[in-house]
Amino acid sequence: MLRSRRSVLQAATGLALEWAKGAGTPLLPTVRLGKYEITRLIVGSNPFNGYCYALASLSEHMREWSTPENVCKVLRRSQEAGINTFQFSYRERAMAELKRYQDEGGDIQWMLLGGGPMKDRPELIAQVAKLRPVGIVHHGGVTDERFRNGEMHKVEEFLKRVRDSGVLVGLSTHRPEVVEYAEEKNWDLDYYMTCFYQFSRTEDELRKMLGELPLGYVFLEKDPERMVRVIRQTKRPCLAFKILAAGRLAETPEKLEKAFRFAFDNIKPTDAVIVGMYPRFKDEVGENAELVRRIAGRPS
Repeated sequence: MLRSRRSVLQAATGLALEWAKGAGTPLLPTVRLGKYEITRLIVGSNPFNGYCYALASLSEHMREWSTPENVCKVLRRSQEAGINTFQFSYRERAMAELKRYQDEGGDIQWMLLGGGPMKDRPELIAQVAKLRPVGIVHHGGVTDERFRNGEMHKVEEFLKRVRDSGVLVGLSTHRPEVVEYAEEKNWDLDYYMTCFYQFSRTEDELRKMLGELPLGYVFLEKDPERMVRVIRQTKRPCLAFKILAAGRLAETPEKLEKAFRFAFDNIKPTDAVIVGMYPRFKDEVGENAELVRRIAGRPS
């Protein structure tokens, strides 16, 4: 009897999330962030929120799969693969999933991207800080918008509140010039989140660069080179994200490894990468962890 499409998907999901019983693998190579040891591969959360940066149907596909049960399974798989840190955006659902995971005995370190309601409700910073994240980061899209509008004083005010809360202070951006600005002003920061691709160009900027307006999100091949240039210029640790161009560089094992090698060859030894995981059909967590283990050296 032919198996239904649903049963095939369920079997694939079960296979993708399967992991070895018993002792976990050794920790991946780490870097120092304040008092914390952070693995050089951090699991990101965009797939859980349906941010695929392509088709609306694929975004819905991701959101449909990302139940609290599956999110917790991904986090457990991440720890067993040697990853010790999770980065996600502030949402009530995400905070509930973290609590559930912790209640089930999970102890992965976590850092928060302060977007969503936190953008306009800075009092949430102190509330979240009591839950002991590694750090709280000013959201990259908001950073870029405020940079473009000449409102960087709002970004600095947010960062000062994070400092006062007692957790590490982070600044996220998709624009290399934002890092240069913060460095020139010598802002009180512990680390950056630096996107390999610049999503925040306006329509006018894109028309000027390309002569026409592309359909959908733009991934320019030279953007990573522009970002790694400023990553290497700052002494502060940088957490590079979208190193796979939202999955576009993961179509084949060869492309995947090339993208990881480019990242680690061009960021500093004190830096790490954040990669979203969507192990619905294969063990992406294990594959990515093994690549980082092989490329970035032996566990510290």
